[in-house]
Amino acid sequence: MNPTNHKHPANPKLDEETISTKPIFEGKVISLQVDTVKLPNGQTATREIIRHPGAVAVLALNGDRMLVVDQYRQAMGRTEVEIPAGKLDPGEEPEVAAARELREETGYVAKSLRHLRSFYTSPGFADEIIHLYIAEELEAGDMALDEDEFLEVSEITIEEAYQLMDQNRISDAKTMMAVYAWDLYRTTGRF
Repeated sequence: MNPTNHKHPANPKLDEETISTKPIFEGKVISLQVDTVKLPNGQTATREIIRHPGAVAVLALNGDRMLVVDQYRQAMGRTEVEIPAGKLDPGEEPEVAAARELREETGYVAKSLRHLRSFYTSPGFADEIIHLYIAEELEAGDMALDEDEFLEVSEITIEEAYQLMDQNRISDAKTMMAVYAWDLYRTTGRF
């Protein structure tokens, strides 16, 4: 399922109608806008919205180990252990982006790349969607990092992943979701 392709009219009586949109900031990765909306009761309210092009994340399994990258995150003020991930380039298909990010950040190429789930990161104020893929049958190669990207690659076991979560070294949602999906896969054979 790709939730970006259509509106989900799950409960139309709760829909808000956009009256106006005021652009606030246009950046390299995100933009910010303030929408004035009509509420279901007829009143109006404002909504601050971050627009994002979307991203991919890759649960890359090399036997009984998962590939992770350790990198500094300015918003957090520290390094974070994460699965390989990155934003979509304009017009880029998520599967192509997943293969690209895996190769760029780890040097690995996957013979098998499958879509697991797509999910919104913070739907209360952002439209960012992450497409999570599983990569298997990995072949090592050369990394191709962006000029402003510095990271270290390692392979960890499921036990080490949980230890890193306990130590708050893995604390981002996409990586935690990947760890839980991997554990489910190990125990049930399905995602």
